Amino acid sequence: MSVLSIVLLVVGIAGLVIGAEGLVRGAARLAARTGMSSVVIGLTVVAFGTSAPELAVSIGDVLRGSGAEAGPDSQPGALAVGNVVGSNIANILLALGVSAAIGGSLVVARRIVRIDVPIMIGASVLVLVMALDEQIGRIEGFVLVGALVVYLVWTVTTARRRPETVPDELADVVDADTLHEIPVRVDVGYLLAGLVLLVIGSQALVAGATDIARDLGVSDLVIGLTVVAIGTSLPEVATSVLAALRGERDLAVGNAIGSNLFNLLAVLGVTASVAPDAIPIAESSIQVDLPVMIVVAVACLPIFANGQVLKRWEGALFFLLYAAYIAWLVLDAAESDFSDQYNNVMLFFVVPLLAVTMVVTGLQSRSASKSSG
Repeated sequence: MSVLSIVLLVVGIAGLVIGAEGLVRGAARLAARTGMSSVVIGLTVVAFGTSAPELAVSIGDVLRGSGAEAGPDSQPGALAVGNVVGSNIANILLALGVSAAIGGSLVVARRIVRIDVPIMIGASVLVLVMALDEQIGRIEGFVLVGALVVYLVWTVTTARRRPETVPDELADVVDADTLHEIPVRVDVGYLLAGLVLLVIGSQALVAGATDIARDLGVSDLVIGLTVVAIGTSLPEVATSVLAALRGERDLAVGNAIGSNLFNLLAVLGVTASVAPDAIPIAESSIQVDLPVMIVVAVACLPIFANGQVLKRWEGALFFLLYAAYIAWLVLDAAESDFSDQYNNVMLFFVVPLLAVTMVVTGLQSRSASKSSG
């Protein structure tokens, strides 16, 4: 275990913490300045920033693959789908799960339940339909990017309020009396610096953790399925956890949902648009990974609608489900003898348990809505 690996690990953690602090601070103050709610800022500005690593990795993949250095078996864009699907699953189960479990119950804005989660589900299904022919072409990429533009324009237009009004949910974290004493460029600087530190921190942490794992004898396959997969979601995790701890609980939820939308519409859309050929989709992604992503998205509806709060125990359930999913990936890739037994446990115990939890939570939400009405 080299000193450099430990230094990268420490630098990565520090970058994530400091970057998340700057991003949340800048986003909260910009929300107050513009009069838009922090959930809208989370759905747009913060979500785009925390999705930057996925966008950079995917575009870099197609650009490298189209160059002279690409090998005969190179498939430009093949990384994009796995990157997006893995990140979307992690954003919900890991980022929101840890945020709710550590930071307490997360507030879910009404527009998230009624508008953004259904749009996320629709975009997830659309990507699956596009992928049924085992590729996503340039025209389909333009469609995804166009849908993103429509979503952003509509979201910002409908969310505008009077600039001098400080939203109620920011009153505890933003001092309205001192809001105009600091130039707006300072808040933009906090936000941009936070984004840069998040990207650098996540890359350093992944590099350090990968080196340490290799020194401990962990295979590259397992490292790729765990350390690297989680690493691209670390900006969302760090931002959502810190936002929850600082009282910006609706920003935490908006960040996760918005990041998923950006991953589906921007990362996949832009990558497919600039790729020299259609993005190839593995059959395993169509049969397993994309359906799992859709199930996770659908699971948000009854849980989020249950009093418009993601409770601590629900966050813990999300985290445990993510741990089970990662374990399944590792066992399946390693072709372990225990893999078949684990698959049976997942199929006949964990999945029915999740289904029952969703149904019960949905019925509780419906009963609570009727009684309050």
